[in-house]
Amino acid sequence: MLSHILRLDRLYKAALVALMDSCLVIISLWVAYSLRLGELYVPAGSQWLLFAVAPVIAVPVFVRMGLYRAVIRYIGHRAMLTIAYANAVLALLWSLLPFYLPNYVDIQLFSPRSLPFIFWMVLCITVGGSRQVARWFISDLFRSSQGKYILIYGAGEAGVQLASSLSHSHSLRLLGFIDDDQKLHGHQVAGLQVYGGQSAIAGLKDSCGSLEVLLAMPSASREDRRRIVDGLERFEVAVRTMPSLDDIALGRADLTELYDVGMAELLGREEVTPDASLLSRCVSDRHVLVSGAGGTIGSELCRQILLLKPTRLILLEHSEFLLYRIEDELQKRVHGYNLAVEVIAVLGTVLDRGLVAKLLRTYNVTTVYHAAAYKHVPIVEHNILAGVRNNVIGTYNMAMEALNEGVENFVLVSTDKAVRPTNTMGASKRLAEMVLQGLHDKQQKKNVSTASIKSDQQTCFSMVRFGNVLGSSGSVIPLFKDQIAQGGPVTVTHPDITRYFMTIPEAALLVIQAGSMGEGGDLFVLDMGEPVKIAELAARMIRLSGYQVGNNEGNGIAIEYTGLRHGEKLFEELLIGDNVRGTQHPLIMVADEKGPECQDIGQLVSTLDGYLKLQDVEKVRQFLLDQVSGYLPQCGIEDTLWLETKRLETKQHN
Repeated sequence: MLSHILRLDRLYKAALVALMDSCLVIISLWVAYSLRLGELYVPAGSQWLLFAVAPVIAVPVFVRMGLYRAVIRYIGHRAMLTIAYANAVLALLWSLLPFYLPNYVDIQLFSPRSLPFIFWMVLCITVGGSRQVARWFISDLFRSSQGKYILIYGAGEAGVQLASSLSHSHSLRLLGFIDDDQKLHGHQVAGLQVYGGQSAIAGLKDSCGSLEVLLAMPSASREDRRRIVDGLERFEVAVRTMPSLDDIALGRADLTELYDVGMAELLGREEVTPDASLLSRCVSDRHVLVSGAGGTIGSELCRQILLLKPTRLILLEHSEFLLYRIEDELQKRVHGYNLAVEVIAVLGTVLDRGLVAKLLRTYNVTTVYHAAAYKHVPIVEHNILAGVRNNVIGTYNMAMEALNEGVENFVLVSTDKAVRPTNTMGASKRLAEMVLQGLHDKQQKKNVSTASIKSDQQTCFSMVRFGNVLGSSGSVIPLFKDQIAQGGPVTVTHPDITRYFMTIPEAALLVIQAGSMGEGGDLFVLDMGEPVKIAELAARMIRLSGYQVGNNEGNGIAIEYTGLRHGEKLFEELLIGDNVRGTQHPLIMVADEKGPECQDIGQLVSTLDGYLKLQDVEKVRQFLLDQVSGYLPQCGIEDTLWLETKRLETKQHN
């Protein structure tokens, strides 16, 4: 019956509510008389006129006050205030009848002077209460019986606001709160029970089945959030969190937005604290260029650099979409924070040496952060020429033009896969490092013609090497999230595979600080603590998504081991040798590593470029083997086009 009424046209539903209100107004008036007289009141004679006129006055007043425009199941305290105002108007208009109508019509009407006030109070109870009762019934009808049960961790102001925003959801069943404050245990907050601390979750999960915990503690420190997440993991409940106060204050997120557990909580270690004095040294009031500005690291570099207030920020990106997205975001921040920063978006590639030279010269660039690179190991392994050309020739183009134009600081974003590489991507990044080392050595020996250099200012070349970036394109975190969302299995290449991890902001801030500490030819590495076992990371993500680690049945998601991919290491390293010295930052070190043996780095790159132009994959592979110390490829040549060419040649010969 109720569901049939809810399917009616809105006009018919409004008419039904008006009819109900008419009846409630008559009943309320009778109750008001009875309360005032202290007995059951039975109207007689002309008194019936007062009862008949009451709904005639009520419906137009309620229509005018907008009572029939409100959606019952979303009705809130503001709507209840409107109902109270409408009832007051109705009681006031009705109270005029017994006093003024007998002056024009020969009838006797009885109404005590206190009756209008009693009438108003009863109307608020009946008319307002009827809507609340209807809301409860309708909300229960709309709410799915299969809905997920929700428990809010944190019974503070943020938790109350989150509970309010979730109260109208039809697919969620809000149970109440848990909180570490024992003084709140057993009490109610915003009409919801505070069940206790974390220990209460086990019993609630047994009784509810599907349970999700929402962390409503935006002001909590990172250590507290990690402690809470570690404690929740053992219950195998889905965990989501509100954004931090910093994100809310900067307008990056809303208080009611919910996210999966943050990368930092999954990392299991403290983020590296930046040194404020280092951040601004090469950026503030400077002209800064970021290559690969639309990528994972490049875009975060741009965000962090913008806050350090350079005079000009040039974005170089070869993807039109990525360039549009990062420029749009940065321009909004410039206007939102009222920053005096000129953001310039340039669509182009680092392989266009003429464009690079013109950019550096025209905008008088003082600092370059070179983040443009192909980094996906399997993709580069199947596209060797493109990967080597972009990672090596692109770096050489940028570095040489920076040298020619007198750029003060040049920082290369590198990777731990450059250490004793087993794949083409890692070998190409190590060769890019060697290019900068070679150019630095050449500067020191003054073998670079001063006639080709814009000024006597030498370019300080630095390299920053770090591990995998959590949440970047191609990293395991987004992959695992997608696999868990699809019900599994989660695929891991090997049970013992480990990786060093850092967050995207950590990586970007390290690059900026390294540029400030560089003295020339420095290779910076981060003390990243203990490596993370990928299988354990996958298991943790499964448990924090509310599933058990096991078979793909019921509430379980399996972890499947697929075997190491071509060029993939079981363990990553950050250093080649043991010659490591500290810096002014306690967690950033400098590795003294041997540069290229070739005296003429230009000739070395020219030879490689010749092989690339000839599309000679075999010579490019051999070149990497000859030049990159420790390069031991785990597979043969896997370049897709080269393999197909060989297959066709073999077919023709046969």
